[in-house]
Amino acid sequence: MKIRLQKILAMAGIASRRTAEKLIAEGKVSVDGKVVTEMGSKVDPQEQRILFEGKPLTFEEKKIFLLLNKPKGYVTTLDDPQGRPIVTSLLTGIRERVFPVGRLDLDTEGALLLTNDGELANRIIHPRNEVKKTYQAKVSGLPTPEKLLQLEKGIMLEGKKTAPARIRIIENKPTTTLIEITIHEGRKRQVRLMFKAVGHHVLELKRTAYGNLTLGTLPTGKYRVLTEKDIQLIFF
Repeated sequence: MKIRLQKILAMAGIASRRTAEKLIAEGKVSVDGKVVTEMGSKVDPQEQRILFEGKPLTFEEKKIFLLLNKPKGYVTTLDDPQGRPIVTSLLTGIRERVFPVGRLDLDTEGALLLTNDGELANRIIHPRNEVKKTYQAKVSGLPTPEKLLQLEKGIMLEGKKTAPARIRIIENKPTTTLIEITIHEGRKRQVRLMFKAVGHHVLELKRTAYGNLTLGTLPTGKYRVLTEKDIQLIFF
């Protein structure tokens, strides 16, 4: 049976379907000896030879799910032309080839999911599932209740209104405020841009949870293997 190539890559644990499309466009996938870059191409994995970066796809690798407490200064890609450290270098003892689910900016720390299950990754990052992500943001100044209400209701960013957010003040200091914010969107640098839009610069940012799956006491730079029960918490 023929299946879309990006879905096959996800089934093989190479990447989520969205990321798989980029890999195909970059010419990293070949079918029966020919590089395929056309989106939507359908292939029969039982009858045709599919290579990713010159290596045959395999579909029997054990599925694994990890929660990493990402430190600042690490990129959430599988390689970096600038030579910056990548998050997978922190995964000592993990033999499976895993990839990050979504991203965290270089200067943002905290909860990052990694897996070799492309279907689960797609379920987590797809906008229709509205998986909630919670952050702690240390911002300059003291945001007024009116500004926080703006963020809760949604503000215009790059011509599109943000979805409603949940806001909670954790700590007020003379010149900074520590705020918990929960959103379900995944726009680039969204939390930083939201606070900037109401006049407050984000000094530090840490993701603390996906749904009800929290970092807890997981130390910075360390990871833990997730159970099925943990994974269910992501969607609540």
